[in-house]
Amino acid sequence: MFLAIFNPTREEVRRFFCDTWKKKTDQQILDPMQTLASDWMEQHPEYHALLADPEGALEQDYAPERGETNPFLHLSMHLSISEQISIDQPPGIKAIAESLSKKLGSMHEAQHQMMECLGQVMWEAQREGKPLSPENYLEALKRLI
Repeated sequence: MFLAIFNPTREEVRRFFCDTWKKKTDQQILDPMQTLASDWMEQHPEYHALLADPEGALEQDYAPERGETNPFLHLSMHLSISEQISIDQPPGIKAIAESLSKKLGSMHEAQHQMMECLGQVMWEAQREGKPLSPENYLEALKRLI
């Protein structure tokens, strides 16, 4: 997974997305990760102004308790789930994603629902001080289809 492999700082994540967006809008060549990220960015036009303002992006804070969504976390979760699906890890996630996508008529919407499951199992693991449970994650995903 993109975030798990590199464990980047908040600033590095934000710069990655902003730099990728700039390269995309300037029609420069993107590497495979940037291509995947830019595909998800294109599907989120509500983030375009923020992505075009790297300095503003670095300063911005997001408070879930105020109902604010962190666009960088959101895009990172799209990348993580895309990676999970591409390598079918945990085993079975690819079939679940395909079924959910058919049910909803959109991989984008399927991933949004999958994000809720991923966020929940991450929160539970953090709260309990344990590693993320792939079994709990898959069970939560199966309940979506």
